Amino acid sequence: MRALHRQLLVWLFAGSALFLGTGTAFAHDILVGSDPANGASLATGPSKVSLTFDLPVKEYFSTITVVGPDGEHYEGGPSSVDGSTVSAPVQPLGPVGTYTIGYRIVSDDGHPVSGAIRFSLTQAGPGHGVPAGQAAASNSAQAAASSSSASSSSSAPSAPAAAAQDQSDESGSGGIPAWPWVLGGVVLVAAGAVVALRLGKGS
Repeated sequence: MRALHRQLLVWLFAGSALFLGTGTAFAHDILVGSDPANGASLATGPSKVSLTFDLPVKEYFSTITVVGPDGEHYEGGPSSVDGSTVSAPVQPLGPVGTYTIGYRIVSDDGHPVSGAIRFSLTQAGPGHGVPAGQAAASNSAQAAASSSSASSSSSAPSAPAAAAQDQSDESGSGGIPAWPWVLGGVVLVAAGAVVALRLGKGS
C-alpha cells in the first residue's frame, strides 16, 4: 500500500512539473519599455519610436502607428523587428497635444498582442499627418519595395549554410508544439486521481 502511495505521489509531482514546464510556452510578450517613454512630455517630436518586449517578437505582421491629437497618422514607414524590439520611423509631428503609439505584434508563442502608449508634444512641430488609409497604403508599399530589394540583392546560401539553417529551424523552440505535453499532463494527472480514488475506496 505504501508503495502505491509513493507511486501516486511521483505521478502527481511529474504532472505538476510538466505543467510548470509548459507554462513559458503560453507566455505572451509583455511590453517592458519604450522610447519615448509612456507619459513622456517632449518639446520636439522623435524621429523614431521603439517598443521593447520581454520576449522575442515574430518578424511578421508587426505594426506601429503614431496618431496625433488631430486624428492623423504620423508614422513614417513600416515597422521593423530586432529581437525583442519593434521600431518605426516617425514623420515630423504637428499640433501640440497627446500622441498615441499603437502597436500590434505577434508574440514568441504565435499569439497577437496589441496595446498603446502615449506621450505629449509641448511645442507644435512643422509636420502634417495623413489619414489612416493613406498611411497604411504607404507603409505597405514601402514594405513591399524593401522586401523586393532585399530578395533581389541577396544570393542563394551555400549548402553548408542551408543545412545549418535547416538544423537550426528543426531545433528551434517554435518547431515543437506544446499541445502533446499538455495532453500528456492531463492524462497523467487524471490517472493519478483515478488511482487515488481506488486507494480511498480500498482503505
